[in-house]
Amino acid sequence: MLIKLTPYLLSLFLLSTPVWANKDDNNFTWPKHYKAAVSLSYDDGLYSQIHNAIPELDKHNLKASFYLTLASPAVDEYMEVWRAAANNGHELGNHTVYHPCRGSLPNRDWVNPLHDTDKNTVVEMVEQVTLANTMLKAIDGKKDRTFTIPCGDLLASDGNYVERVRPKFVAIKANNPDLPKKFDLLFTPENVTGKQLIDFVKKAEQQGGIANILFHGIGGDHLTVSTKAHAELLDYLANHKDIYWTDTYINIMQYVMENK
Repeated sequence: MLIKLTPYLLSLFLLSTPVWANKDDNNFTWPKHYKAAVSLSYDDGLYSQIHNAIPELDKHNLKASFYLTLASPAVDEYMEVWRAAANNGHELGNHTVYHPCRGSLPNRDWVNPLHDTDKNTVVEMVEQVTLANTMLKAIDGKKDRTFTIPCGDLLASDGNYVERVRPKFVAIKANNPDLPKKFDLLFTPENVTGKQLIDFVKKAEQQGGIANILFHGIGGDHLTVSTKAHAELLDYLANHKDIYWTDTYINIMQYVMENK
């Protein structure tokens, strides 16, 4: 399924949130004197992630988060690979069962009418997200989870479903209202260079926050980033492990929540 990022969708992904109440976020420090955290995320559960992303991450001993759309054929066909990735320290995150999005928005002709959040109710969305958590637990045996919102669409036909599912998660990617802006730095790359990816990480270092890079296809599939650009970023992170804490989103956010 081809998912196109419109300017409207990009604006949703890049929404910033309020700063900590009664807290000076300049006093926040990362463990081991890291200057920033890096969350490498991969959405939708795609074939190219199996073939190109996981092997490259493992080569550099870098841990990442894979937000699985449970209905993806690549999840079914490579179930044991995803399970092995989780056992090796990668995170399997919730990206719902069917990847529902709002079909009424521009360039959304690809949205399946059965999985159109303009038609799905809040109750239906909560049920789908809950089922995805159950299915993920069957794969990796874990209870705690994080969530990435499909298309950044918060609304069902009768209200905001994301607020209803928030208690089910340690954190929601780029949608944590009680955190400072710098913890919501998000980049959803497509056809970028390795330098552009590295520059984004350096921006997070300057602000002392999290560089959330939300990949989709790596050398294939949709919203594609080349294997070359991806490898250049991973090489950079592996060579600067004294500066950047590259880890799963759940590990990073558990630390943030405990120390905020």
